[in-house]
Order: sequence, then structure tokens, then C-alpha cells
Amino acid sequence: MKVLLAMSGGIDSSVIAYLLKEQGHDLVGVRFTLWTDPLAPAEAQLLSNKCCDAQTGARAKYISKDLDFPLHTIDLSETFKREVVDYYLEGCKRGVTPNPCIQCNKHIRFKALLDLMEDFECEKLATGHYARIALEKIADGTQRHLLLEAVDYTKDQSYFLYGLKQEELARALFPLGTLLKDDVYALAKHYKIPLDDETYRESQNLCFFPEKTPTEFLKRHLGNFLKTGKIVHRDGTVVGTHEGLSLYTIGQRRIGVGGLERPLEVVEKNPESNELIVAYAEEEKMNKIIVQDLHWISLAPSENEPLPFDVRTRSLSERKSGSLTYSGNNGSFQFENSLAPLSPGQSLVFYHGEEVVGGGVIS
Repeated sequence: MKVLLAMSGGIDSSVIAYLLKEQGHDLVGVRFTLWTDPLAPAEAQLLSNKCCDAQTGARAKYISKDLDFPLHTIDLSETFKREVVDYYLEGCKRGVTPNPCIQCNKHIRFKALLDLMEDFECEKLATGHYARIALEKIADGTQRHLLLEAVDYTKDQSYFLYGLKQEELARALFPLGTLLKDDVYALAKHYKIPLDDETYRESQNLCFFPEKTPTEFLKRHLGNFLKTGKIVHRDGTVVGTHEGLSLYTIGQRRIGVGGLERPLEVVEKNPESNELIVAYAEEEKMNKIIVQDLHWISLAPSENEPLPFDVRTRSLSERKSGSLTYSGNNGSFQFENSLAPLSPGQSLVFYHGEEVVGGGVIS
């Protein structure tokens, strides 16, 4: 079978290349050049996009040569800037906390890769995602593809893939979904993949800036938009000054206010008054949220009636139970137990057992 391989040059795609070649498949490798921050400090430019640095590029070329398959580099920098970076910045301007990784999987990686499958006449697309795909036969004789969590729950990435459609799952391969990360490292050594154990690091969320947190990136790109304002406690007391609402997210505790016996956390942002609302940590709870832009991977459940689901509010967060009532693309989710306030812009992903059913954006 001819397989298009998303070849970043990281350990995961490198191991996949050897596994698929060992299985007798013909490979065509594709590596993307993504947007790098032109405003990043000069000393950080080499790492200004963590997904496609010089080290992974060299490794991808080495492996494609070692296994004798073509490797194509595709420039998606403009598309990535428009669909992912600008999406993130615009969300931050509105006071929400977007999830650009979900946006990237939906609008960049899979869309571009599936288009390239046609160009290179490939039958399947293989990526390094830690997730699984299963085929289920339905009573009427049809079948559907299910998205399942990875065996290694500590590396599971199914949360980020809830936006995939049936036709995309039908053409995708996730070879690492049944492996533990330790197994992948062992295979890398077995295949003698060049990997410096001392300096190797995996790509991380929010790959398009070199820093560990987005604060400096946002200051560089939203500088004229950011306005200082009051940090106000729920009781009305002004406790400090914030540097711009876009720099903070719900639940954040590092807000520049010290000297208190109990830590504070962000519980709300008020764009109209430009006030950052805080409360004592773990003091405020909520049990219901509104979700929009709902997407179902296979079968859409019944509308206008409570539907029990387990959900995740972040990729590897503990599951929470509750019920969704929805109509069309919008709905509300009632949690069984109260929890800390959630960040608008993040995704709520629905699970039945190990199956990822769908998800939506917290509004």
C-alpha cells in the first residue's frame, strides 16, 4: 500500500517510518514548513516554531534517505499564520483562550495532508498522533469509523482530533495508538534513529513562539491593543493592576498580586470595564456551561433531551460526568459535580467509554 507519511522528524514520525517500511508499504514523506515569529528575539529564532526546527529537519532527511523514500517539504507558513496564529490572536483580543492545536489539526494538518494524498496517489495517511481508529458495523449494513483514545493515556491526543470527519478517519492511520511511549523510545533505539537523549525534546502545544508561555508572544503582537486596568476582587476591592486582559486566562493564579495569606485566581474578565475579576483560589465553583460549534464524529445524538457523557476540558484532564442538552450546533452541559470556572474558547470533548464522540467550544 502507498502511504503518505506526515514526517516532522520527531521521534514519533521517525519510528512510524520504520514500522510502515517494515510492513512492506511504499512511503511518501511530507514535511511542513510552518510560520515562525518574525518578532521573536534574535537568539530564539532557531526555535521560533517548535514543530519544524533544524534538528527535526535533518533527522527527517536522514531517515528518508536511510529508508529510500521521497521527502517533500511543503510551505504552509501563510496558511498556518492565517488559520492558526491569527485565530489565536483574535480570540485573545476577544478575551477568550482559544485552542490553536485543535484548529491546526482541523484546518491545516489533515486538510493539507489529505489534499496531498491525491497529488501523490496514496491510499492512506499516517500521522504520529496517539489515538486509535476502529470500524463499527451498523445494523442497517453500513459502517462507521470510531475515534478512540490511545492505549497510553498519558500521551493520548484524541482530545485534539474531535473535529475530524468520517471521510478523514477512513483514510487515516495512527500506528502509535496501541503503543506506550516507552515502547516508541525502545523502537527508536532498535532502529538506530539518531536521537540525542541529552538534548532531545518533543514538540509542545502552542508551537509558534519560542517561549514556554504565550505572554511575551502576545505582548509582541497585541502591544497596541493591550491596556492596563484594575484587578478587582469579587467583593469590589481593587487588589492590583493588570497588564492587559488578553494576557490572562480563567483559573490563572500568577497575576502579580502577592503578600496575601490565600492565593487569588482569575474567575472572569470584563472587557467593557477592562477589569480582571479575581477570587480566592478554589472559592468559586460552577456546574453548567454553554457550548457552541458542536461537531459529532459519526452519529449525531438526539436533540433537545439530556444526554449523559464523560467530558474533558483539557487534553489530559480528569474526566467529568454530566449531561448535554443541545439543538443544532449549540447546547449546555450540566456537570454532576461543581468545578472551577472554565475558560471560554477552550474545547469540551465528549466521551463514551474509550470512544471520542465529538466536542464543542466553551462560550
